[in-house]
Amino acid sequence: MWKEYIAGFKAYLLLEKGLSPNSIEAYERDIGKLQFWAQYEGRNFSPKTIQYSDLVDFLVYLNSLGLSNKSQARIISGIRSFYQYMLLENIVNDDPTELLESPRLKRKMPDVLSHSEIEQIIGAIDLSHPQGHRNRAILETLYACGLRVSELVNLRISQYFPESGLIRVIGKNNKERIVPIGENAIEFINFYLKYDRKKIKNIAKGHTDFIFLNRRGRQLTRVMIFMIIKDLLQKAGIQKKVSPHTFRHSFATHLVEGGADLKAVQDMLGHESIITTEIYTHLDTNYLRDTILNYHPRYKK
Repeated sequence: MWKEYIAGFKAYLLLEKGLSPNSIEAYERDIGKLQFWAQYEGRNFSPKTIQYSDLVDFLVYLNSLGLSNKSQARIISGIRSFYQYMLLENIVNDDPTELLESPRLKRKMPDVLSHSEIEQIIGAIDLSHPQGHRNRAILETLYACGLRVSELVNLRISQYFPESGLIRVIGKNNKERIVPIGENAIEFINFYLKYDRKKIKNIAKGHTDFIFLNRRGRQLTRVMIFMIIKDLLQKAGIQKKVSPHTFRHSFATHLVEGGADLKAVQDMLGHESIITTEIYTHLDTNYLRDTILNYHPRYKK
């Protein structure tokens, strides 16, 4: 019985939610843990008969394993999604996860670079180096658009619209979004495409549409972007722990500090929930103060 429901759930995640195989496997592991526990406890029930009290016992079991709050929260999230599917398919009439509480997670504040630090890092690029203009274009794009590193390395020429100042980004779960791109980034991408990229003699089959290529004419890897940034940090003398994602955090923080609408920042980052984007307001308390002063009726003069 479990096998049948899990197979249906996997098909739902793939066809209706459009999740990647890795994400689907993670959900399957979460449900597998619940199935294992039910069998381990000797409780003869199917997913249809599980009650809220059973799930509370399951949480006690997870806690006894010494799993972190983050791991427990992820498993609960997977089980919630499973029962949402069961409700949609009319397999169950009630959702046993409705009252289930996840462990409280501490929200880690992301590391952020100041604008001057970003200028230092970009300034450390040697433009006389064969990959100098490419690396400058990469960093300008990361900071100008707030891209994830996976989105950057997968960015294609066919998704780049410099005349409109926009790029089309394929983000998590193949969700598409349109992101503005600044003049500096456009300038360096155009230079790289017009001169340096054209010097690559043999572009690998299937790689011709990727904007950023290595010397062998192949798509850059995530690791390569990390290595480029690590090298530039050393040259710039910046001691902070910085990754490609730090440029994304800096992009969002600087927008919020400048007074950008939080919903617009959410759309540009490709966050499904604005709750994820709200972490950047915690980095700038002035944003919160100004928002309440400007929009709350009791604070208006």
